Amino acid sequence: MICTRGLCYHYPNGARLVFPDVDVPQGAVLLLSGPSGCGKSTWLAIVAALVVPTAGSITVVGQTLDALQSVAADAWRAKAIGFLPQKLHLSAALSVYQNLAMAQWAAGQKEDASRIHAVLQALGVMELVQRKPGQLSGGQAQRVALARSVLLHPQVILADEPTASLDDEAAADAVGLLLATAKGQGATLVIATHDARVAALIPPVANGKIGFQPSYLQRSAL
Repeated sequence: MICTRGLCYHYPNGARLVFPDVDVPQGAVLLLSGPSGCGKSTWLAIVAALVVPTAGSITVVGQTLDALQSVAADAWRAKAIGFLPQKLHLSAALSVYQNLAMAQWAAGQKEDASRIHAVLQALGVMELVQRKPGQLSGGQAQRVALARSVLLHPQVILADEPTASLDDEAAADAVGLLLATAKGQGATLVIATHDARVAALIPPVANGKIGFQPSYLQRSAL
Protein backbone atom coordinates (compact mmCIF):
# COMPACT_ATOMS: atom_id res chain seq x y z
CA MET A 1 0.00 0.00 0.00
CA ILE A 2 2.83 2.41 0.92
CA CYS A 3 6.38 1.45 -0.02
CA THR A 4 9.37 3.81 0.13
CA ARG A 5 13.03 3.21 -0.69
CA GLY A 6 15.89 5.64 -0.16
CA LEU A 7 13.57 8.58 0.25
CA CYS A 8 15.09 11.99 0.94
CA TYR A 9 14.19 15.63 0.51
CA HIS A 10 16.37 18.73 0.23
CA TYR A 11 14.85 22.03 1.31
CA PRO A 12 15.74 25.09 -0.77
CA ASN A 13 17.74 26.44 2.19
CA GLY A 14 20.01 23.43 2.06
CA ALA A 15 18.56 21.37 4.92
CA ARG A 16 18.29 17.67 4.09
CA LEU A 17 15.90 15.00 5.32
CA VAL A 18 16.64 11.29 5.02
CA PHE A 19 13.69 9.00 5.70
CA PRO A 20 13.67 5.34 6.78
CA ASP A 21 12.25 2.82 4.32
CA VAL A 22 8.72 1.64 5.06
CA ASP A 23 6.42 -1.10 3.79
CA VAL A 24 2.87 -0.54 5.01
CA PRO A 25 0.30 -3.12 3.85
CA GLN A 26 -3.32 -2.30 3.13
CA GLY A 27 -5.36 -1.77 6.27
CA ALA A 28 -2.32 -1.32 8.51
CA VAL A 29 -1.53 1.57 10.83
CA LEU A 30 1.79 3.43 10.61
CA LEU A 31 2.80 5.64 13.52
CA LEU A 32 5.31 8.20 12.27
CA SER A 33 6.84 9.78 15.35
CA GLY A 34 9.66 12.16 16.19
CA PRO A 35 10.28 15.66 17.50
CA SER A 36 8.96 18.82 15.86
CA GLY A 37 11.00 19.74 12.81
CA CYS A 38 12.16 16.23 11.96
CA GLY A 39 10.19 16.02 8.70
CA LYS A 40 6.93 14.27 9.58
CA SER A 41 4.75 16.75 7.70
CA THR A 42 7.10 16.64 4.72
CA TRP A 43 6.84 12.84 4.64
CA LEU A 44 3.05 13.07 4.62
CA ALA A 45 3.20 15.64 1.81
CA ILE A 46 5.40 13.30 -0.24
CA VAL A 47 2.97 10.39 0.29
CA ALA A 48 0.10 12.65 -0.81
CA ALA A 49 2.02 13.69 -3.97
CA LEU A 50 2.05 17.28 -2.78
CA VAL A 51 5.86 17.37 -2.63
CA VAL A 52 8.31 15.61 -4.94
CA PRO A 53 11.22 13.92 -3.12
CA THR A 54 14.76 14.80 -4.11
CA ALA A 55 15.75 11.15 -4.33
CA GLY A 56 14.34 7.69 -3.76
CA SER A 57 11.19 5.91 -4.83
CA ILE A 58 7.67 5.78 -3.42
CA THR A 59 4.65 3.72 -4.37
CA VAL A 60 1.24 4.39 -2.82
CA VAL A 61 -1.88 2.34 -3.59
CA GLY A 62 -0.07 0.74 -6.52
CA GLN A 63 0.88 4.11 -8.03
CA THR A 64 4.52 5.08 -8.48
CA LEU A 65 4.35 8.74 -7.56
CA ASP A 66 7.37 9.96 -9.51
CA ALA A 67 5.52 8.97 -12.68
CA LEU A 68 2.68 11.40 -11.97
CA GLN A 69 2.47 14.83 -13.54
CA SER A 70 0.82 17.63 -11.57
CA VAL A 71 -2.71 17.34 -13.03
CA ALA A 72 -2.65 13.55 -12.78
CA ALA A 73 -1.34 13.83 -9.22
CA ASP A 74 -4.28 16.02 -8.26
CA ALA A 75 -6.78 13.53 -9.71
CA TRP A 76 -5.04 10.55 -8.06
CA ARG A 77 -4.87 12.32 -4.68
CA ALA A 78 -8.58 13.14 -4.71
CA LYS A 79 -9.43 9.46 -5.15
CA ALA A 80 -6.74 7.75 -3.06
CA ILE A 81 -5.79 10.06 -0.17
CA GLY A 82 -7.72 11.45 2.78
CA PHE A 83 -5.75 14.17 4.55
CA LEU A 84 -6.46 15.40 8.08
CA PRO A 85 -4.08 18.36 8.51
CA GLN A 86 -3.06 19.87 11.82
CA LYS A 87 -4.71 23.11 10.71
CA LEU A 88 -8.15 21.97 9.65
CA HIS A 89 -8.69 24.57 6.90
CA LEU A 90 -12.49 24.58 7.03
CA SER A 91 -13.95 27.48 5.07
CA ALA A 92 -15.43 29.90 7.61
CA ALA A 93 -17.98 31.26 5.12
CA LEU A 94 -19.48 27.85 4.35
CA SER A 95 -21.67 25.53 6.39
CA VAL A 96 -20.46 22.08 7.42
CA TYR A 97 -22.48 20.60 4.57
CA GLN A 98 -21.02 23.04 2.05
CA ASN A 99 -17.47 22.35 3.23
CA LEU A 100 -17.97 18.67 2.46
CA ALA A 101 -19.76 19.35 -0.81
CA MET A 102 -16.84 21.53 -1.87
CA ALA A 103 -14.54 18.51 -1.46
CA GLN A 104 -16.73 16.60 -3.90
CA TRP A 105 -16.74 19.47 -6.38
CA ALA A 106 -12.95 19.86 -6.12
CA ALA A 107 -12.56 16.18 -7.00
CA GLY A 108 -14.72 16.63 -10.09
CA GLN A 109 -17.62 14.69 -8.60
CA LYS A 110 -21.27 15.57 -8.41
CA GLU A 111 -22.63 16.70 -5.08
CA ASP A 112 -23.85 13.64 -3.20
CA ALA A 113 -26.00 14.69 -0.25
CA SER A 114 -26.63 11.12 0.86
CA ARG A 115 -22.89 10.41 1.16
CA ILE A 116 -22.29 13.66 3.04
CA HIS A 117 -25.07 12.89 5.48
CA ALA A 118 -23.89 9.28 5.93
CA VAL A 119 -20.33 10.34 6.82
CA LEU A 120 -21.47 13.04 9.22
CA GLN A 121 -23.86 10.57 10.85
CA ALA A 122 -21.10 7.95 11.23
CA LEU A 123 -18.87 10.49 12.96
CA GLY A 124 -21.63 11.73 15.27
CA VAL A 125 -21.89 15.28 13.91
CA MET A 126 -25.00 15.11 11.73
CA GLU A 127 -26.71 17.73 13.90
CA LEU A 128 -24.00 20.22 12.89
CA VAL A 129 -24.72 20.00 9.17
CA GLN A 130 -25.94 23.61 8.80
CA ARG A 131 -23.52 25.24 11.24
CA LYS A 132 -20.46 27.18 10.17
CA PRO A 133 -16.98 26.37 11.49
CA GLY A 134 -17.01 29.36 13.84
CA GLN A 135 -19.95 27.76 15.65
CA LEU A 136 -18.11 24.50 16.33
CA SER A 137 -16.01 23.40 19.28
CA GLY A 138 -12.48 22.18 18.60
CA GLY A 139 -13.54 18.54 18.83
CA GLN A 140 -16.54 19.10 16.56
CA ALA A 141 -14.38 20.86 13.97
CA GLN A 142 -11.91 17.96 14.03
CA ARG A 143 -14.71 15.46 13.39
CA VAL A 144 -16.00 17.55 10.49
CA ALA A 145 -12.48 17.75 9.03
CA LEU A 146 -12.17 13.97 9.40
CA ALA A 147 -15.53 13.55 7.66
CA ARG A 148 -14.23 15.66 4.78
CA SER A 149 -11.01 13.63 4.58
CA VAL A 150 -12.84 10.27 4.26
CA LEU A 151 -15.77 11.51 2.17
CA LEU A 152 -14.44 10.12 -1.11
CA HIS A 153 -13.60 6.63 0.25
CA PRO A 154 -9.81 7.11 0.31
CA GLN A 155 -7.54 4.09 0.53
CA VAL A 156 -5.03 5.98 2.69
CA ILE A 157 -5.81 8.37 5.57
CA LEU A 158 -3.01 10.73 6.63
CA ALA A 159 -3.35 12.50 9.99
CA ASP A 160 -0.88 15.24 10.91
CA GLU A 161 -0.57 15.84 14.68
CA PRO A 162 -4.22 14.91 15.37
CA THR A 163 -3.78 15.17 19.16
CA ALA A 164 -1.97 18.52 19.22
CA SER A 165 -3.24 20.75 22.05
CA LEU A 166 -5.74 18.11 23.22
CA ASP A 167 -6.07 16.89 26.79
CA ASP A 168 -5.72 13.17 27.55
CA GLU A 169 -9.41 12.37 27.15
CA ALA A 170 -9.77 14.29 23.89
CA ALA A 171 -6.54 12.77 22.54
CA ALA A 172 -7.80 9.26 23.22
CA ASP A 173 -11.08 10.12 21.53
CA ALA A 174 -9.28 11.52 18.46
CA VAL A 175 -7.05 8.47 18.02
CA GLY A 176 -9.96 6.08 18.61
CA LEU A 177 -11.99 7.91 16.01
CA LEU A 178 -9.19 7.67 13.46
CA LEU A 179 -8.71 3.95 14.08
CA ALA A 180 -12.44 3.22 13.87
CA THR A 181 -12.87 5.29 10.72
CA ALA A 182 -9.90 3.70 8.96
CA LYS A 183 -11.15 0.23 9.88
CA GLY A 184 -14.66 1.06 8.69
CA GLN A 185 -13.31 2.31 5.36
CA GLY A 186 -10.74 -0.47 4.99
CA ALA A 187 -8.08 2.23 4.70
CA THR A 188 -4.43 2.36 5.64
CA LEU A 189 -3.88 4.92 8.40
CA VAL A 190 -0.75 7.01 8.97
CA ILE A 191 -0.56 9.13 12.11
CA ALA A 192 2.35 11.57 12.24
CA THR A 193 2.96 13.00 15.70
CA HIS A 194 5.50 14.11 18.27
CA ASP A 195 2.96 13.27 21.01
CA ALA A 196 4.33 10.40 23.10
CA ARG A 197 0.80 9.51 24.27
CA VAL A 198 -0.32 8.29 20.85
CA ALA A 199 1.60 5.00 20.76
CA ALA A 200 -0.12 3.83 23.94
CA LEU A 201 -3.51 4.64 22.40
CA ILE A 202 -3.03 2.25 19.47
CA PRO A 203 -3.67 -1.40 20.40
CA PRO A 204 -0.96 -4.00 19.65
CA VAL A 205 -3.25 -5.40 16.97
CA ALA A 206 -4.93 -2.53 15.16
CA ASN A 207 -7.48 -2.64 12.33
CA GLY A 208 -8.10 -6.36 12.62
CA LYS A 209 -5.17 -8.70 12.10
CA ILE A 210 -2.44 -6.20 11.32
CA GLY A 211 -0.61 -4.49 14.14
CA PHE A 212 0.70 -0.96 13.85
CA GLN A 213 4.19 -0.21 12.66
CA PRO A 214 6.32 2.49 14.31
CA SER A 215 8.76 4.59 12.33
CA TYR A 216 10.83 7.19 14.16
CA LEU A 217 12.30 10.23 12.42
CA GLN A 218 15.40 11.85 13.86
CA ARG A 219 15.78 15.61 14.05
CA SER A 220 19.46 15.11 13.15
CA ALA A 221 18.36 14.17 9.64
CA LEU A 222 17.87 17.89 8.97
